[in-house]
Amino acid sequence: MYELIFDNEAIEFLNKLPKEVKERIFNKLISAKENPFHFFERLTGRGDYKLRVGDYRIVADLDQGNNTIKVTIIGHRKNVYKNLD
Repeated sequence: MYELIFDNEAIEFLNKLPKEVKERIFNKLISAKENPFHFFERLTGRGDYKLRVGDYRIVADLDQGNNTIKVTIIGHRKNVYKNLD
């Protein structure tokens, strides 16, 4: 089972969302802990992965060696990719 690690920026965005959306995102992440490669999709030309939850996207680094999912960005699909370097 993988461990979830959140960046402060991701936590701040999550806390601004309505309760129902926040719960949906969190439940999806909990489901992904068993087999993240079933849920996450690699971003084209990058080393990180995305997870779709309705109109929101979760960008994370998956580390198989340490069994960690590091959630770096959570955002609306319209502008989440603009925040990527």
